[in-house]
Amino acid sequence: MTTIYFVRHCKPDGKIQDDRNRPLTEEGLEDSNKVAEILKDKKIDVFISSPYKRSHDSIKKSADSYGMAIQTDERLRERKAGKDSNNHEMFKKRWTDLSFAEDDGESIGAVQKRNIEALKEILKKYQDKNIVIGTHGTALSSIINYYDKSFNGESFMKIIDFMPWILKMEFDGEKFLCKEDVFHIQKEYKE
Repeated sequence: MTTIYFVRHCKPDGKIQDDRNRPLTEEGLEDSNKVAEILKDKKIDVFISSPYKRSHDSIKKSADSYGMAIQTDERLRERKAGKDSNNHEMFKKRWTDLSFAEDDGESIGAVQKRNIEALKEILKKYQDKNIVIGTHGTALSSIINYYDKSFNGESFMKIIDFMPWILKMEFDGEKFLCKEDVFHIQKEYKE
């Protein structure tokens, strides 16, 4: 059995406009200690992250405690936001039609496709290992939706404030077995 601990990043500094290099807030950095505490006894074999700073930094203390480097996979990045993307009406529209993308944006279906492609390679390469993946809210939600169609826009709105969120998913080869909410801290999502 392969176990993946997906870690949706801790609270980022929303004042920084550069999405790729947006750091964690001081509060987010403190919360990354809690992530490390939760993962310390999970016998992790490998750490992988989105290339975005907030995801990488959310699992860095944990990787450091294991004496491991964090691998990066570009496909695990967050959805490219377009114009007028951060409002609840757009969230609903994107989840109603996974192929919809606002101007200059990326659809949830496109995010799902590249995240699942990366995940299947990870499952093959690290079969029967314990893996941590640093991720994002929409990226992780698209993965959950791939395996569990009942996870939809309403589900996404329930987890939008979870920063960090650790979700454990278990697989037999590539076959999804189950998921479990391991830990989350509710923070206010800022539009």
